[in-house]
Amino acid sequence: MAKLFSFLSLLTLSFCCLVTAFEPSPLQDFCVADPASSVRINGLTCKNHVLVEANDFYYGGLNLPGNKTTQSGTRVTSVNVAQIPGLNTLGISMARIDYIPGGVNPPHIHPRATEILVVVEGSLHVGFVTSNPENRLISRVIHMGDVFVFPVGLVHFQRNVGYRNAVALLALSSQNPGLISIENA
Repeated sequence: MAKLFSFLSLLTLSFCCLVTAFEPSPLQDFCVADPASSVRINGLTCKNHVLVEANDFYYGGLNLPGNKTTQSGTRVTSVNVAQIPGLNTLGISMARIDYIPGGVNPPHIHPRATEILVVVEGSLHVGFVTSNPENRLISRVIHMGDVFVFPVGLVHFQRNVGYRNAVALLALSSQNPGLISIENA
């Protein structure tokens, strides 16, 4: 009987550990960022829900090419919680990258997000470097309609290998993915 009691106790304890390992569900439908608030606790505080409007969930402009005059030949148009306050607490953001021929989005890291990129126009050489001890380059050329994933926290890059401009759209698994540029390190 003692063995059965011990087994059931252990089983119950194991189940409790599994249940508490999951992320809790949101307590509200949304939490539109209130940029006027000075409180910063793992993101932004919520705007009063009565003041929330459609524009808090909207951004216009990803259809427009960016200015390609940067030194690296790319222009990144970010769409994160700073542009769409309704992204607050939702854990996603996106961007458009325009590349001139030979343009490079130099090696960089997003410490808080995985990135998934789709080529809308042109062809890109894309890749990332695995962590120690291998430090292996995983790369390939992708074309219009192709998708490539960059795992969270790994150094990655994109380069336009075509003779015309290229465009990519990407999504990130964080409202604030962070950016660490390696090119100037």
